[in-house]
Amino acid sequence: MNTTFFDQLTTVLAIERLDAYRQDGADEITTLSRYLLNMALCESLYSPLQFAEIAMRNSMHAHLSDLFSTEEWYNAIPTGKLIPWQSKQIIKAKDELAKSGKPETPGGIIAELHFGFWTGFFNKQHARTGIGFSLASNVFSNAPSSERAFSKLDRRWNKIRTLRNRVFHHERILHWHNLDEQHRDLLEITGWISPELRELAEALDRYTSIRTEGLTPWIEKIQQHWPKDCDHG
Repeated sequence: MNTTFFDQLTTVLAIERLDAYRQDGADEITTLSRYLLNMALCESLYSPLQFAEIAMRNSMHAHLSDLFSTEEWYNAIPTGKLIPWQSKQIIKAKDELAKSGKPETPGGIIAELHFGFWTGFFNKQHARTGIGFSLASNVFSNAPSSERAFSKLDRRWNKIRTLRNRVFHHERILHWHNLDEQHRDLLEITGWISPELRELAEALDRYTSIRTEGLTPWIEKIQQHWPKDCDHG
């Protein structure tokens, strides 16, 4: 690859971002190939992450609606049944809808609540409210009973949240030794909520093939389109 061309890419992509892929002194082609492979892996994880998050959020909303006999369960929960920061998130969600001129509907509120709001139900603070236990039993009805423990669900969703944040912010995940395990965990927890959704996620899945093929396709693509002696102006 032409060095000038690589330098121009570095300027646009940010040297700090590319430097993360050449900490071992890798050459320009390997560095850029790692960057592109990381991008492809993030892209392939986007749909299973989205499936897991949406399935969890909507299933929890449905169960809470049944539990409190209203889709506006966030208004019906007795004082003390939510962790204070969760109550603040509901207030903030209502404020955001009002600022946007949107009606305060259950769908609007649910969409505004952050990912952490939902995973917060498996925090040990919810052990005293009873809500977390009810959600664990009913939302993850297809999970082995041992996997519905607060500590295990909390740990799983915290790992998913970390992966989600890395993927959505285009950060490096290529070097994670447990990435395959995290991919399997995503599909598994989705299946605990909905076996049908897991089946769809697996049918659309591209992670395994991208991970298996590794750097080779990206190195070949770069060498084909940007040979070392190519003049890029």
